[in-house]
Amino acid sequence: MNRSARREAERRGHWAETLAAWLLRAKGYRILDRRFRSRAGEIDLVARRGRHIAFVEVKVRGDLDAAAGSVTPRQRSRIARAAEHWLAVRARDRDCDISFDVVLVAPWSWPRHIASAFRV
Repeated sequence: MNRSARREAERRGHWAETLAAWLLRAKGYRILDRRFRSRAGEIDLVARRGRHIAFVEVKVRGDLDAAAGSVTPRQRSRIARAAEHWLAVRARDRDCDISFDVVLVAPWSWPRHIASAFRV
């Protein structure tokens, strides 16, 4: 992938994460973290509603079905490990219920939030 294509993909990713954050806020979530990075991996969004924390992967593709199919088992494992790191440094959030959610984003479609999209 050349440099301009990489920049375009990153720009699209930022746009999708912003859209996903707005969707989650509209559903009553508070965004705690964006693009959390650790040695284990990256979490696109960490959101909280009451005593529930959602670790959210945002996927943007040409259509929602393609976005849904793009969350691989390897990514799920990486997200779970990064979530462990996130919780390790936030003692007050360790007792919350957690889920691994996905927000699917595609042009000309409403974004789709899938709560508890996968388990680890």
